[in-house]
Amino acid sequence: MKEIDRFLEQPVGWLHATGPESDIVISSRLRLARNLANFPFLTRLTTAQRTEVIQEIEQAVKECNFLRQAYYVTSDKLTELDKQFLLERHLVSRELITEEGKSAVAITPDEMVSLMVIEEDHLRLQVFESGLNLVEAWRIADEIDTELEKRLDYAFDANMGYLTACPTNVGTGIRASCMLHLPSLVLTKQVHKVLQALSKLNLAVRGLYGEGTQASGNFFQFSNQITLGQPEDEIISNLEGVIRQVIAHERESRDYLRKKKKNKMEDQIWRALAILKAARMISSSEAIQLLSLVQVGVDVQVLEGQVTHTDLNQLFLLIQPAHLQKMAGKELSATERDIRRAERIREYFSKVVL
Repeated sequence: MKEIDRFLEQPVGWLHATGPESDIVISSRLRLARNLANFPFLTRLTTAQRTEVIQEIEQAVKECNFLRQAYYVTSDKLTELDKQFLLERHLVSRELITEEGKSAVAITPDEMVSLMVIEEDHLRLQVFESGLNLVEAWRIADEIDTELEKRLDYAFDANMGYLTACPTNVGTGIRASCMLHLPSLVLTKQVHKVLQALSKLNLAVRGLYGEGTQASGNFFQFSNQITLGQPEDEIISNLEGVIRQVIAHERESRDYLRKKKKNKMEDQIWRALAILKAARMISSSEAIQLLSLVQVGVDVQVLEGQVTHTDLNQLFLLIQPAHLQKMAGKELSATERDIRRAERIREYFSKVVL
């Protein structure tokens, strides 16, 4: 689809590594769950009601100043490859692309905001920011939500707050999350201690693509679990405080590797880079793991000046299966993807001197 293909031609805004602590915090995301009062929850929606919800929200999006330039696309206009492409860019959830009935998504041109229609709830608004920037993500989300609420009749209870399909989202309907890259904690085998401590603080820890996914390439997504009985600013403040502690642990592990395990660490970094520069076929999982080691090299100044966080963030994305196929202009077999992935990586690292 042409509207979707346009995104391939531009770097993702929240991957620019320009935000606070962006050498560790890849992105901050603020998500709001909302439902329309005059329609039943998703599991009880009829086909006709689905269409009504999609049309009603589309009209509200068109009238919202912040979303006026957004692309609004219904799922029946998207190919399976389009859906996977949007998932890889974190613009839609796995639940939305596997939903059997008709759904929709609105995406701003800079990809910093997306709005999923008919996912678990009628409406799920997402705002992204580079680095540790939850406060700004919340400011933007609140502004958009306020505009939409003037045009949509949200399901709201004076005692419980916003009503959602899943009880864990009732109340503010807010889910704040940060995507962190924690290679030093993994290399020093300290990451499990950190994750165990977080589980006691009512925080969820997930993989690169959120709920139901495992950590890969040393990427971890941290988010709040409770939305009822806590104001939005408190939820954000609590999560940010925990994220700052995790950042401190990652930096401590980074210093330990630099001072105590310098030779072993550098050997791993240069071996990873050598494979990436020479491989003729490489899987997505192996590539992400090796790129993660290269990023350690950037963090500890072993590869200072030769590779940047911004480029690596973009490369992590561009070697994903749907992106490779979009760039090729056709569907590719797993073997063909492995070959193309290796070609793209070799092309990028050709400028790096071993």
